[in-house]
Amino acid sequence: MKKLVVALLVLPFMSTVAAAQSGNAMAGKELWDRLACQNCHGATGQGAFGPDLAGRGLSFEQFKIAVQKPWGIMPAFPQYNDQQLSDLTAYFAGMPKSAAPGAWRFPVAATAPQGLKVALDLGCAQCHQPGMNGPRGNMGAVGDDFEWFKRLVYDHTNAMPQFRQLIGAQGQNINMGNFSTTRVTEAQLREIYTWMKDDIGFRPPLAGRLTANGATYTLNVNNGAMPGKGVTAQNVTIKLMIPTGSTVVNATGAGYKGTRMDGNAMVAEWTVPQIGPKEQQSYTITLSQPGSGQNNLRGEIRWAAPAPKSGPANDVVNIAPPAA
Repeated sequence: MKKLVVALLVLPFMSTVAAAQSGNAMAGKELWDRLACQNCHGATGQGAFGPDLAGRGLSFEQFKIAVQKPWGIMPAFPQYNDQQLSDLTAYFAGMPKSAAPGAWRFPVAATAPQGLKVALDLGCAQCHQPGMNGPRGNMGAVGDDFEWFKRLVYDHTNAMPQFRQLIGAQGQNINMGNFSTTRVTEAQLREIYTWMKDDIGFRPPLAGRLTANGATYTLNVNNGAMPGKGVTAQNVTIKLMIPTGSTVVNATGAGYKGTRMDGNAMVAEWTVPQIGPKEQQSYTITLSQPGSGQNNLRGEIRWAAPAPKSGPANDVVNIAPPAA
């Protein structure tokens, strides 16, 4: 009987050791290269905004607790399983320890607005960049509800799949974790939210997709926001960079302005007064010859409003070349 009890007590320990010993450093590197964790911990785990990971000799159990029950500002990441954590542990174990951590990805400027300072100090803008494009786009899709924003921060692993289902987004990983209400306070979130909403403006969730049929390309531009809630993009400009060696034979679609030089590139340009929630605009352009590889049609979408109260309007949505 005593042997049975001892065996039962040892089983959880043995499973943890087995998970740690089965870690695959190569798989850990492949996972690490896909993660946004680098934005805080450095590209090689050398540390920056967050602590160093490479060469510290963390055990599997130490690393698992740090990821799933962190003791600092970092959110908890329950979405990563033991095998993934074991692989990452093995990867870091084989990495050399850095003599010193790197610099923050984005330092806090003395002249930055208060909401941006808070976002940088809490690490939010270290991942989402100082423009906070991802959160501003999420809020632009569903409107200006602070309670919704708060839930996306504190209960992200549950709220984000629901949000994506609401707006019809498919097949995206949950990259962020769940922040603690005691380490990131509601008052701090309110400062970030107010800055995003009132100072810089929510982003309309615009997207542009190019498809090709020989030398004729079709561009669909849509606003993925929810009707009655989301943001309308106003005074929208769409530019397509013409591949070197090609000319425009024909172009269709409302608001076509023709071609012009933009720096060193020839661009075809459209302007439309607005693109509202769930609205789609379609355009076609026929070239003298199709592009290929890196020398292919691509572009960008910009809008005049919503825009920052002060400073330049840097919001842009890139349009990728058509898939091969």
